[in-house]
Amino acid sequence: MNPEEIKQIDKRHNVHSWTVNDALDPLVVEKAEGVYFWDADGKQYLDFSSQLVNMNIGHQHPKVIAAIKEQVDKLCYISPSMATSARSKAAEAIANVTPGDLNQIFFTLGGADANENAIKLARLFTGKQKILAKWRSYHGATMGAISVSADPRRPAVEPGVPGAVHFMDPFCYRCPFGLEYPSCNLQCAEHVKQTVEMESPDTIAAIILESQTGGPGFYAPPPGYMERVREICDENDILLICDEVMVGFGRTGEWFAIQHTAAVPDMITMAKGLTCGYVPLGAVAISDRIMDTLRGQYLYVGLTFNAHPVSCAAAVATIGVYQDEGLIEKSAQLGEVLLSRITQMMDKHLVIGDVRGSGLFACLDLVEDRETKAPLAAEKMQQLKATLLAHGLSTNLIGNRLFMGPPLVITEEQLHQGLDIIDAALGTI
Repeated sequence: MNPEEIKQIDKRHNVHSWTVNDALDPLVVEKAEGVYFWDADGKQYLDFSSQLVNMNIGHQHPKVIAAIKEQVDKLCYISPSMATSARSKAAEAIANVTPGDLNQIFFTLGGADANENAIKLARLFTGKQKILAKWRSYHGATMGAISVSADPRRPAVEPGVPGAVHFMDPFCYRCPFGLEYPSCNLQCAEHVKQTVEMESPDTIAAIILESQTGGPGFYAPPPGYMERVREICDENDILLICDEVMVGFGRTGEWFAIQHTAAVPDMITMAKGLTCGYVPLGAVAISDRIMDTLRGQYLYVGLTFNAHPVSCAAAVATIGVYQDEGLIEKSAQLGEVLLSRITQMMDKHLVIGDVRGSGLFACLDLVEDRETKAPLAAEKMQQLKATLLAHGLSTNLIGNRLFMGPPLVITEEQLHQGLDIIDAALGTI
């Protein structure tokens, strides 16, 4: 089919997410490899966002494709109540890179249902109901996950699942308390404590946090914040769930972003970088302490495609690629290059209000005025996105934020090529 035929059929039959379908004019993609993809007209694009921050090992990695083919030839599906080599190897591979005693793995199909099941497990373990989360957060589109999220997409599907309570963010650039670190004495963390006290610890099962916040603006909490939240959880018999769906698997220069701190959560949820989207898979890494209690109980969680053999085989191969190619270390090293370049851009472009980065994940907070921090107008963001695409660079622009999260396999030369395109495009605003 030619590109126009593909679009016509797409328009008639496909329903696209997070968009006005009548207004959508989708790019028709033909193929992808490494850090690039090509549209149906043969134009090459540098994938500077790893699609949805998930193609950490790049497109079409031969080792993962080979593992998928081998598993398909042997066993495509079996009931999740049964054990398979792929499932055992995948669980062991994850447990080998998670911090602390997070050695028990419950598999899901993606990040949203990983968070759904983490919430269920927290409620089963504690016997309590409420889940606390940040106001700037996104934990997925399923009903429970979107209920604990604080995202502009949530109100359209409310009322959601009962028991979600939100607290203010540890977002230094736009501090909700009007303070500055470190003289603030981590008021954002003390606010969590106050929220726990007001909601009553006896009703709170867990606090769920992105270890470093992704889609709502990418920022890392200030030093000491996660450790203080861990203390608050321990003092009040509350579980700490770290959502690493976007920032896990080397994205920030560590296997998991929480490893930039001394805090160890009770559960970690993961998905995107686990198989890099080659096949769907998510997981909840659960502490031994929790499973020592729950193992003797009937477990009210389940999915038909739980621990799907093909997905688990892909996860084993993907984790092997991270290790064999030193991609976690590479993310940390190239992250310094990325942060240095965008900091230089800030000196050049007044439209950049703030730069934030950790490993190969960074964000430009674009503003109309640096003093007021007023977000850059939507039409200017649309113009910027069109300019980037026209010059062969694909990345995510959300609200007034320009994200950079290229595949971890990117070379330093390719990284600079992408940044040169962004630098030039900012000069047109």
